[in-house]
Amino acid sequence: MIGRDPYPDEAGPAIKVHVTQGESHVSADPNVVMTTVLGSCIAACLRDPTTGIGGMNHFLLPDSGDRSKDSGDAVRYGAYAMELLINGLLKKGARRERLEAKIFGGGKLFDGLSDVGASNAAFAERFLRDEGIPIVSSSTGGLSARRVEFWPASGRVRQRLVAVDNAPQDVRRPAPAPMPAASSGDVDLF
Repeated sequence: MIGRDPYPDEAGPAIKVHVTQGESHVSADPNVVMTTVLGSCIAACLRDPTTGIGGMNHFLLPDSGDRSKDSGDAVRYGAYAMELLINGLLKKGARRERLEAKIFGGGKLFDGLSDVGASNAAFAERFLRDEGIPIVSSSTGGLSARRVEFWPASGRVRQRLVAVDNAPQDVRRPAPAPMPAASSGDVDLF
């Protein structure tokens, strides 16, 4: 989803591109900032620093492992998302040998569940290593969600950690104060 930022923090108006699960976006426009929110998912921000062409993807799971399956589910998987992003960069004029990566996400937000975030981060690191794309910066793992903003033309990234309510007790945000009960007919609203 693309929209204008009414309160840009960069010189000139920012064009915000929200990258959601299964999406990727590529641009060389210096006014574009790509944004996403991650929990256990991974966002890879790849860029050719010579051309200023960069892009971001957002994937949910590492790889389906089922090569015979050709369905719309492919966009959820890292293997597909990484290939889509790299091909999009190359089509715009980036050179594979100059690509560099920054990866984010892979948090463990729920106690008692498997650590899919760690699997996602390991997949992204392995994929980029196998492709010969250096990771120049990363922030993966941990117990917090992340809000990531990426300026593809400059390579600048800003990350904000976001507390989640179902994280382990020591990282949960404080519970809001209870609202006083209000009467509305026969129903009490809290």
